[in-house]
Amino acid sequence: MILNLSISTPGSSATIEKKDEKLRSRSPLYKVLLHNDEVNSMEYVVLTLRQVVPQLSDQDALAVMLEAHNLGIGLVIVCDLEPAEFYCECLKSKGLSSSIEKDS
Repeated sequence: MILNLSISTPGSSATIEKKDEKLRSRSPLYKVLLHNDEVNSMEYVVLTLRQVVPQLSDQDALAVMLEAHNLGIGLVIVCDLEPAEFYCECLKSKGLSSSIEKDS
């Protein structure tokens, strides 16, 4: 971004130009992963996903649970590090196996 500012006074004028030297970079995103669970019921996993990650609809939570059940791991959400850590720890505290990894 370039900012041009012109100042005029009687008999003189000046232009000040300012460039943004540093572009704002976005913080890296992280994946919250749900691992297959042979202990808890499918209903419990879906209910827990909905409680821990309110952004998930019933259908989204069901899809994550089925992905983890069928493939061994399911993608819960992609977000900043702090909420990712929070979601992961909350899932673990409710007896579900979860991890986070940097999104590529």
